[in-house]
Amino acid sequence: MWGLRLGLADVHGISEAESARIEAGQPYSSLLDFCQRARPSRPAAERLAQVGALDAFGANRRDLLLHLAELHRVQKRSGTYGSQLPLDGGRRTAPAGLPDLSETERLSAELGVLGMDASRHLMADHHAFLEELGVVPARRLREARHGRTVLVAGAKAATQTPPIRSGRRVIFTTLDDGTGLVDLAFFDDSHEACAHTVFHSWLLLVRGVVQRRGPRSLSVVGSAAWNLAELVELRRGEGGLDAVAAALAGQPGPAADAGPAAGERRIRMSTGYEMHPWADLRPAGEGAATGRKLWHSSPGSAG
Repeated sequence: MWGLRLGLADVHGISEAESARIEAGQPYSSLLDFCQRARPSRPAAERLAQVGALDAFGANRRDLLLHLAELHRVQKRSGTYGSQLPLDGGRRTAPAGLPDLSETERLSAELGVLGMDASRHLMADHHAFLEELGVVPARRLREARHGRTVLVAGAKAATQTPPIRSGRRVIFTTLDDGTGLVDLAFFDDSHEACAHTVFHSWLLLVRGVVQRRGPRSLSVVGSAAWNLAELVELRRGEGGLDAVAAALAGQPGPAADAGPAAGERRIRMSTGYEMHPWADLRPAGEGAATGRKLWHSSPGSAG
């Protein structure tokens, strides 16, 4: 069976010393053995359990989290992991009877702990809804003709707003829909309607026009953007698909008007450059990038 192995360094907050002890102590016969010899901190151990790294010790992930909490409580009180866990034959931890993490909880844990969706794609739950809306998946977008108006959707993989001398900024965004990547460009005349949604939403639905630059090179010039998560909730509500259709037929949403309009203010630099209202307020590249791996801020990005 094909699989993907992730390194301990991908686990958020785990130290090099913890990773070294875990690696050096392999293999482990039980959860108790793991805690005694690898001596992980409680946050590191819980994160490993949440993403399935401790599944081999038996029980489900929520049960393992409960057992870890008990082990670390005993260790904090007595200075040792002396408490023997209830075992289900052999060295496997006995189930505590708690329900396992749901698929949604597992995905959320992976995004929080690893910064990536490892077991399944973030967009997997939305494919049926996107088909209802007529969204064109990335794998089929290459077949779209130049000038065609399309709906595309996905999780933001990157956002950049490189400065240009005229001060008229272009927002470049890349979406990942599970079938491939979609490159988007939002020009100055769309910022008033789209910029706030693009910068403040993780999952996006975008209407735009296909712009071909060659047989294999294309992008979508966006003219409207919606927070896909909000549309999903609309679909689940009493209004159903009709409520979503009404939202798409109207304005992109009240949040789109929360930011300044494109022409309301300009920041003039001593070099002669003008900064767009959605531009960074400091030179590109200064300061550390923030955000998750799947939704990162690049130098020159206001996102």
